Amino acid sequence: MANFGPKDIKKLREMTNAGMMDCKQALAASDGDMDEAVVWLRKKGLGAAAKKAGKVASEGAIVMKVTDNKAVLGEINSQTDFVAQNDKFQAFTTAVIEHAYDSNLGDAEALNTSEINGQPFSEFMSLHISTIGEKLVARRFATIEASDNVAVNGYVHANGKVGVIVSAQCDSSDTAEAVKNALKDISMHAAAMAPRFLDESKIGAEVIEQEKEIARAQLIKEGKPEAILEKILPGKIKRFLQDNTLVEQKFVMNDKMSVAEYLSSAAKEAGGTAKLVEYIRLELGEGIEVAEEDFAAEVAKQMA
Repeated sequence: MANFGPKDIKKLREMTNAGMMDCKQALAASDGDMDEAVVWLRKKGLGAAAKKAGKVASEGAIVMKVTDNKAVLGEINSQTDFVAQNDKFQAFTTAVIEHAYDSNLGDAEALNTSEINGQPFSEFMSLHISTIGEKLVARRFATIEASDNVAVNGYVHANGKVGVIVSAQCDSSDTAEAVKNALKDISMHAAAMAPRFLDESKIGAEVIEQEKEIARAQLIKEGKPEAILEKILPGKIKRFLQDNTLVEQKFVMNDKMSVAEYLSSAAKEAGGTAKLVEYIRLELGEGIEVAEEDFAAEVAKQMA
């Protein structure tokens, strides 16, 4: 029996722009695995490269606090957008991000097992769930620390659906201070362009091998001789890196330079050097593998 249905076919079609029958065949070939179906389509040259499966219409907010010394980014989920726009919910998210910042909590596990205002965080959550009237989840949190020669900054899009924090290693504290505005620009770029990785060093060898396999299959389909495939593949991988790493993407505010070149230029103006070393991007609802109408159940499960 097939491990997929019409909703899965529709979802894959929306992700890849491939034809309905092609999506059905891809899911059949991959036994219903959405990620494998995307790879199957790409090997066949059918449809565009899709983003990671599992982005569903969940609600809540991406929240951030940035100072000279630290950047904290978090995702807090609610069940409805109506509540996400509520003053009480927004006050709650502010209290949570302030607590995460002040208590040096590096991730959601540390946050959810912490104490706030002298009570367990779980009790604090329960109180606000009762007050707001919906299940709430402090789902993902991340922290980047700064130092004398490390600059941090970030950006949350006005709709609260996506946020980014980054840091750069600089040659001096003066340079670190000088590139902070550039780091905000880079965070805005990353929010819009959604690079998957900071740089090539952050990409697993299995990802590169999969991309080579996909490119090889595409080239064979195009009729390229086997003898020249290995000469073409490096160019394909270079393009993959340009499309998927923050440092190598063309900077949206000046596409004549890469993001790394933009940062270097900003540092050079201050008489120094700078290199991106950390990059975290959170998009609301990313990775929640449930149908939209089941999001309340997902929130309840995370609260259990």
